[in-house]
Parts: sequence; C-alpha cells; structure tokens
Amino acid sequence: MSRSARLARPAAIARHAALLATGTLILVPFVWMVSLSLKPPGEIFRASFSLLPEEWYAVENYGRAITEAPLPFYMLNGVVVCAAILILQILVCAPCAYALAKLDFKGRNLLFALVLVGLLLPHQVLALPLFILGYSLGILNTYAALVFPFVVSPFGIFLFRQFFKSIPDDIVHAARLDGLSELAIVWRIMVPMALPAVIAFSIFSVVSHWNDLFWPLIAVRDEALMPPPLGIMAFKNEEAGNDYGPLMAASTLVVLPLVIAFLAAQRWFVEGMTGGALK
Repeated sequence: MSRSARLARPAAIARHAALLATGTLILVPFVWMVSLSLKPPGEIFRASFSLLPEEWYAVENYGRAITEAPLPFYMLNGVVVCAAILILQILVCAPCAYALAKLDFKGRNLLFALVLVGLLLPHQVLALPLFILGYSLGILNTYAALVFPFVVSPFGIFLFRQFFKSIPDDIVHAARLDGLSELAIVWRIMVPMALPAVIAFSIFSVVSHWNDLFWPLIAVRDEALMPPPLGIMAFKNEEAGNDYGPLMAASTLVVLPLVIAFLAAQRWFVEGMTGGALK
C-alpha cells in the first residue's frame, strides 16, 4: 500500500466520523420529539431517561393532535401558502436573475450589491415595516398577508443569477438570432437549463415557509388562516401548562410531509446538482 493510500484512509475515517457525529446531533431533537409523542404525560416528565415508552400512548396523542385542533386544515393552509410563495418567487426571481447575469445595463452591479445586502438582513428586521405596509394595504389577516413579504427572495435571485452565469452567452445570442424575446429566453431556455437551481431553491423555500412561525404570528389572527406552526400552538394552555404529548404528535405530523417529500426528491435533486446545467 502506497504512502498516500495509508494517509487517505485515516482522513476518510475522520471525515465520516465528523459527519456521523454532526448528523447524530441534528437528528437527536427529532428522535426525542417522536419519542415524546409516544409517551403518556407521566413518563414525559420522569427523571429517568428512556427512548421508548413503557406504556404506549401513541393512539391517544396522535388522535388528540388531529381532533382537538383542525391540524389537517392547518396543513392545507401551509400547502396553499407555500405553493403561492414558491410560484411567485420563481416568477419574480428568474427574470431578475437573468437581467443581472446576462444583460448589460447601468447600475447592474449596484443592484446586485443590494441583493447581497438583502441576503444579510434578517427577516425579523423588516417585520415592523411590513406590518405597517400590510395594514396600509388592508391585507392583514388574509392569505395575501402570509404571501406578499416573501415574493421577492434575495436568495432566489442570487442562486439563479449564479447558475445563469454558468450558461454560455453563445446560447443566449443564438436564441436572440432565432427571434426569441428576453422573457422567452428566460422561460424556454434559461429556467429549464437551471432546473437543479429551481429544485434546490424550491426545497429551501418550502421548508423555510412551512416552518415559519414568526411572521404568521404577526400577520394573521383568524384560525381559518393559520399555517401548521401557528396551529399547533392550540395545544398550549396557560392554566394547565403545555400538553406535550399531543403537541409533539402534532409537530411530528407537521414535519413528516417535508421529510417524505425530501426523501422522494433526493435522487433527482442530487442527480440534477451533479449532472450540470448543460445537456
């Protein structure tokens, strides 16, 4: 065995050990959440540690999670809101990214710098101005209030712009010679070729807004408009304390569609990201 091979094996073991340790730390809260969703109240607050319950309470906890609050309706709200946000983001971000990547105009670098500044600003910083704007427009406590702050995504513009820049300019010039308009180039050429970026951004967008609690807590009060993270707060009782069994069961049901969707799309996601943009 060569010296390089002898050095490569310990390095590979160290990398895999670091990844395994990091993955374990990430999974611990989710495993604990599922464990609590299976336990009766008496075992949840027991001082001794046990991953599996002595008395299985899954039927009661998950039954209460579905019946005591309209959790399926909250999840349907989440689907509607996330789908609307994602569609509007792609409709806005793709042309903006194309302009920053392929069009030459004055102020292009300044606009891209503003996009980078937008990436640095936490969404919580903009909550008060957005609330005042929503109040002025009269859209608070509506689906529009949950959607409009996220239509323009600096991350989406940045991601698409970087991917569009990797596409040769000759393809764009050939499309113009064929008589395609700039918008037609975006939707018929650039976006299909940037499918890996679209898939990656879709995953990030859906996960972010499906799990968002901060802005829905400000924007809506009507129970019929609540998305899943806000809806599961129905299990919080200030007098009796939090009902942790059904709360953890509801949280598990809310997270489960994201896990299933990601596992189902993982192969296409990885293939798209490693296959490159040009075919």
